[in-house]
Amino acid sequence: MKLSELKVGDRAEVVSMQTDPLVRRRLMDLGLIRGTELKVLRVAPLGDPIEIVYKGLYLTLRKSEAEGVGVRLIDTAGVPGNAMGQKRHRMRFGRAS
Repeated sequence: MKLSELKVGDRAEVVSMQTDPLVRRRLMDLGLIRGTELKVLRVAPLGDPIEIVYKGLYLTLRKSEAEGVGVRLIDTAGVPGNAMGQKRHRMRFGRAS
């Protein structure tokens, strides 16, 4: 499974890096290596970019970069609401509450 296929709230472990050597090196320098557990925080409406958190570090990746990161799904914890984490508003009697 690819990192780009994960949904908001999913937790996964990095199992492979099949991306451009420069991108791979940069991700490794940032601590994103095989065995690293991560969580998807936000995904833009068209899937690009993707924000993840791991080892206390917040990282935003392009979809093309995330497609090169192989992961193993640990936990699926879908988050209600839209993918950008914006608060939902209920309409009550014509007003937002």
